[in-house]
Amino acid sequence: MRIVYHEDYLKQTQNDGHPECPERLSAIMSYVEQNSIEAPVIVPEPAETADVLAIHSSCYMELLKNFGRGRLDMDTSVWPHTYEMAMMAAGGGIAAVRNMLERREPTFALVRPPGHHATREMGMGFCYINNVAVAANWLRKKVDRVAIVDIDVHHGNGTNDTFLDRSDVLYISTHEWGIYPGTGPAVQTGTGKGEGYTVNIPVGGQSGDATFRAATDKIILPVLREFKPDAILVSLGGDAHYMDPLSSLTLSSKGYLGIVADIAGLAGEICENRWAAFLEGGYHVLALADVVGASMAMASGDSPQTCFNEISDTETVGADWVSEAREIQKKHWML
Repeated sequence: MRIVYHEDYLKQTQNDGHPECPERLSAIMSYVEQNSIEAPVIVPEPAETADVLAIHSSCYMELLKNFGRGRLDMDTSVWPHTYEMAMMAAGGGIAAVRNMLERREPTFALVRPPGHHATREMGMGFCYINNVAVAANWLRKKVDRVAIVDIDVHHGNGTNDTFLDRSDVLYISTHEWGIYPGTGPAVQTGTGKGEGYTVNIPVGGQSGDATFRAATDKIILPVLREFKPDAILVSLGGDAHYMDPLSSLTLSSKGYLGIVADIAGLAGEICENRWAAFLEGGYHVLALADVVGASMAMASGDSPQTCFNEISDTETVGADWVSEAREIQKKHWML
């Protein structure tokens, strides 16, 4: 297992006191050091402009490059260094999938700023360039099918929309319904030749370990097996955690680790261990480090113990949500 990391990822992206802060990443790196995780670091280069323009419009990229200082929206600030930092994050995503592809080993893109809300025409939700979308599109030049599994409290609307009409990139998202950005209903399953290749699994507040276990066993893993991707990319956001200040979901660190372990195990079965994780949300720094650090330790062959393991959802609070999504997806997959 390897880590993609650059010191530029510790730069400021938002105003003081904002939840998307450099401490999110420094806490993960401290976890790696304190737990002696064997993970050589890959130092990335900025993404090539052409790779980014395959996902984002030239007008938007020119806007971001020349924005100076201000706000893209009420939650998303721009600094003079934001463009360069975002290009480095996108380059980190490409470095991760390149290593995963060449070495057949799990790779963690510990990148900031996050990316899954960034659309073709605009950054939003703390995101500027859609790192996982850029990487998936780059990877498609090397392989036939790519799957993206987005485990985050927020729907990855940018990633969803990027691949909505494509059948070569499968997008699966678990997210809390009714919060930012207000997208990702279960009935949205793709358009045109992409019909069926978008799998949205919205759940209600207080959904946690049992609900996510049901979604994983009944939808995520069966769909991945049937799709047979050549590689799996995980948009890993720690904000579905019960400790997170922006969430009313209740997933525990142990629950997170189980999901990542299941995806990793499946990648070993169906795509030669080619899987990579991309840091997205997660705003309780200790819980985020617990989730991401333990996932990296697991990927390195260790049996890590997690710290935040309170489980309140033992009886599948979100069972009806999972059942609804499963019934919708039965039109497209053998569930």
